Amino acid sequence: QLQLVESGGGLVQPGGSLRLSCAASGFTLDYYTIAWFRQAPGKEREGVSSISSSGVSTKYADSVKGRFTISRDNAKRTVYLQMNSLKPADTAIYYCAANRSPIITYWYRTQAYGYWGQGTQVTVSS
Repeated sequence: QLQLVESGGGLVQPGGSLRLSCAASGFTLDYYTIAWFRQAPGKEREGVSSISSSGVSTKYADSVKGRFTISRDNAKRTVYLQMNSLKPADTAIYYCAANRSPIITYWYRTQAYGYWGQGTQVTVSS
């Protein structure tokens, strides 16, 4: 059974860093585009970043460019999201999602992904 499991969330002060992990089980990541989304209370789920199956192509939302970095280790079946210079506005539940395509044009659309993890909470507060 295909599963995605996020980890690495927590409470961090503004300006701090966290690294989220998305571990896959039941399938190999090699052929999948993986994305990170987030959802804050009362807001819609939004795309944060995506990475193509090869890792060559990465995309970022404007709000996180220069602060977040997505990467993947297909041998470990894991995708990472390094988050630096965190702000209170980054507080949300973070989800990873998978699409069995090497690359996706509209990576920020939730409808593009058929597989989702259950999320990990990130709270940025002093």
